[in-house]
Order: sequence, then C-alpha cells, then structure tokens
Amino acid sequence: MTAHAYALADGNTIPAIGLGTYGLNDQSGVDAIVSAIHDGYRLIDTAYNYGNEEVVAEAIRRADVDRSDLFVTTKLPGRHHGVDETLASFEQSRKRLDLDWVDLYLIHWPNPKRDRYVDSWRSMIKLKERGVVRSIGVSNFTPPMLDRLFAETGLMPVVNQVELHPYFPQAELRAYHAEHAIRTESWSPLAKRTELLAEPAIVEIAERRGATPAQVVLAWHLALGAVPIPKSADAARRRENLDVFDLELEAGEVEAISGLERGRLWGADPDMHEEM
Repeated sequence: MTAHAYALADGNTIPAIGLGTYGLNDQSGVDAIVSAIHDGYRLIDTAYNYGNEEVVAEAIRRADVDRSDLFVTTKLPGRHHGVDETLASFEQSRKRLDLDWVDLYLIHWPNPKRDRYVDSWRSMIKLKERGVVRSIGVSNFTPPMLDRLFAETGLMPVVNQVELHPYFPQAELRAYHAEHAIRTESWSPLAKRTELLAEPAIVEIAERRGATPAQVVLAWHLALGAVPIPKSADAARRRENLDVFDLELEAGEVEAISGLERGRLWGADPDMHEEM
C-alpha cells in the first residue's frame, strides 16, 4: 500500500478506504457525499440497486474535485445478468452517473440459479476493452465461481467485494484472493446493528491506542490488506472513519480481533442468494 492506495492486478490503483453510499439519497445524500469528498474520501461506492447513482453524480459535480482523482464504483444488478442485458444496464448506470468512465464495475451477486454471471463477465471484459470501465470485478463470489470465470474467459476479477468484519473474517477466501491477485473489499466492515464495537477485545485496544472502536476495526481491515467501505450519514463519524492510517495494529491485536469470528451475519449466502 502506498499513499493510502493499493495496486490492482490490472495496473490501476484503488484507494485504501471507500465511502459506502447505500441509503444516502435525496439532497441529504448529495450533501453527505460532497462533504465526504471534501474530507478526503476518493473511493465512492454505489450500485444500480441502491437507486442513488444520480445522487452520486450530483455530488461529484458539486464537489469540485478533478474527476481523475475520484474512484467511482457501481454494480450490475441480478436481474440484468446476460450478455446484452449487462451492456444495456451499464449504459444506464453510466448515464445516471454522468461519467465518461467508471473506475470499477462489479457483478453485485452471482445469482447461481440463473447461471448467467459468466455471460455478464464476458460483457464486462468488452466494456473494459472499450475504455468505459477501468477495472472489473465481482461482489459476493466464492472461489469456485472465481475459478469458473477464469476457466471460461481467461480473466480473473481484480476485486471481490464481500461481507467482511471481525465476526466474519473470511480467512480462507482472503487467502484465495492473495493467491490469485484479487483485492478484497469489505462491505459491512463495522458490522453495524451488532455489539461488535462494544466487544471487550476491541474496546481494550481502542483505549490503549487512544482511538475509537470503529477506528480499531477499520485499522484491522487495513492490516488484512482489505479495502473497507464504511457508510455513515454523520459527518463526524465519516471523518473519524478516514482518520485511521496512523493506527497500525500489532500482530497480536489483529489476531485478537480475528478471534471474534462467529460467521456470516446477514444470511446472504452467495451459493443461495438471488438478487433482483
């Protein structure tokens, strides 16, 4: 990691922390994203199914930051899997985002029962070749699914965005990613709506380090080499979430936090879940 960014296998770089935008809608969403960009966020993560790509577009226009300094991610919805459907869906997203290019385009869920994610991947390769997408990846894919993408197309995703937090550290998947030069991104990195930030192991490290529990958890993600995508409508929390790069955890601290593992929280098993 250099300058708070990671190199991707395709030669591009990705910021080390991103802003999740799920739930940031209407004018309050625009204001929150503009504020986040002014505070230093450069990775902005949205999706077709979040319904807020136009909100992200307006925030980018208002932020007065050079487009090339931003890293914008959006995602293909399950109902648009397929060769032609993927191309059409991407153009809808790109028009709503009002961008010449998207930095990272992800398949949001594999939807294995529909079994069309390989077709979508072929179309995403074409989008990358056209230059309208800089990097292509997936979200919520398992190693066998990733193996299949490579076997049938010859190209591995450079990113896999998955549920990842101390309750679900996904050690085996992360090891697979490392072996295949796939960057791990973490959705739900703080496991909100759980007691994670009150866990004694995390609170003790936070008190000893003069940090907040959320900062400790985000530093844990960085120690794993993952890119966390925290989301917050609160400006102070967003700034706090970004202020973690000087907090380097020791190996024992990382191990203690990983020891909180209990399994997947949200019940969305990629082998079963079907996104619309």
